[in-house]
Amino acid sequence: MASVFEYAPAPESRSIVDIAPSYGLFIDGEFVEAADGKVFKTVSPSTEEVLAEIAQAGEADVDRAVKAARKAFVKWSALPGSERAKYLFRIARIIQERSRELAVLETLDNGKPIKETRDADLPLVAAHFFYYAGWADKLEHAGFGASPAPLGVAGQVIPWNFPLLMLAWKIAPALATGNTVVLKPAETTPLSALFFADICRQAGLPKGVVNILPGYGDSGAALVAHPDVDKVAFTGSTAVGKEIARTVAGTRKKVTLELGGKGANIVFDDAPIDQAVEGIVNGIFFNQGQVCCAGSRLLVQESIQDELLDSLKRRLSTLRLGDPLDKNTDIGAINSEEQLTRITSLVEQGEAEGAERWSPACELPESGYWFAPTLFTNVTQAHRIARDEIFGPVLSVLTFRTPDEAVAKANNSAYGLSAGIWTEKGSRILAVANKLRAGVIWSNTFNKFDPTSPFGGYKESGFGREGGRHGLEAYLDV
Repeated sequence: MASVFEYAPAPESRSIVDIAPSYGLFIDGEFVEAADGKVFKTVSPSTEEVLAEIAQAGEADVDRAVKAARKAFVKWSALPGSERAKYLFRIARIIQERSRELAVLETLDNGKPIKETRDADLPLVAAHFFYYAGWADKLEHAGFGASPAPLGVAGQVIPWNFPLLMLAWKIAPALATGNTVVLKPAETTPLSALFFADICRQAGLPKGVVNILPGYGDSGAALVAHPDVDKVAFTGSTAVGKEIARTVAGTRKKVTLELGGKGANIVFDDAPIDQAVEGIVNGIFFNQGQVCCAGSRLLVQESIQDELLDSLKRRLSTLRLGDPLDKNTDIGAINSEEQLTRITSLVEQGEAEGAERWSPACELPESGYWFAPTLFTNVTQAHRIARDEIFGPVLSVLTFRTPDEAVAKANNSAYGLSAGIWTEKGSRILAVANKLRAGVIWSNTFNKFDPTSPFGGYKESGFGREGGRHGLEAYLDV
């Protein structure tokens, strides 16, 4: 993209990570072939290069993994919390030691910039394991009764936008509370989960405590429906979340669903403009907008609309799109051709409905899946781009005049996962936040995460909380 500065390429070395030609399923502490021999390929979104061939889990593999987890549960759940904590601490330290390798791997398989995997994803992954390691021997003090018990086998299905971080969000509290795990990573980003399986072996984790089953939607459906799974945790689309809810209805299974979002980022006329612009950019263009809590709706007070948009457009013109392994890159590749097609379709519909589209001058690479950062003005609440989750680097701009109007527009959504408030008045932050129907609300910042803080949504954004003390409850019989 255009910039007043000339940047020399600053690529991170690919040699730091050694990707094998093929990988098996990780069941009962060993890498094994799928029962039916099926495989699929994982592709780098930035180059369309095949990275590796992956065993594809089927129903028989799910059954084998659940049985391994059930067998391991007997001894794992009987361990004192302090002993389980030792394994979690060891995993956290190994993740830190291998963080550069894992960051490069995640960037290759996912398409996001290396500075995001290096500076955001990997530190948070390690922090979650450290945090829940600390809880493992203190569960009786967590507020869930004197002797909270683990549930059993946890079936976990994670998305492709934060593969290793979503793994940490789910596996760390499950293990800390004494459960065993069968996890299905997304089919487009299986590599970091398989590398994590190797970390489990490196840490000496008992066989069967963690099992990794790459595969497609049918693999996840088989895991959710398996009669010997006690707990289901899912992060992904609202449509799949609804199907999971139907599947487990009437069973004894405990469920948490973290689904889609259409977060409102509200900027009042007394907000610090430059700071707000940075928060807007981080809120929607971090990870190419492929974030469930992205601030994809900008609600700006009418009196500062022109000033804010001028500043925002200048800032977008300085963002650099390109090689995700280049440390200067701000915008990486879209995760898959399927996702790129969805983004393109929704953006074209936004134009057809009369919204005004703008993107900075941007040269897209010839290979890979790319979409220029985009914003829409003249957007109304009736526009589909203001209602549907695009899950891409696309910002819809709406205006408001009063705080009550801002709240009404922010809450006028089927989703309720996140929101942001920008103002210098603390009283206004508290007053508006109390009226917003969103699970996490940031003030004068956006997309800040911490393992001690709970995360989750309302309405079609799901139910249950992950992170913090609250994240323990989902894995305990309370």
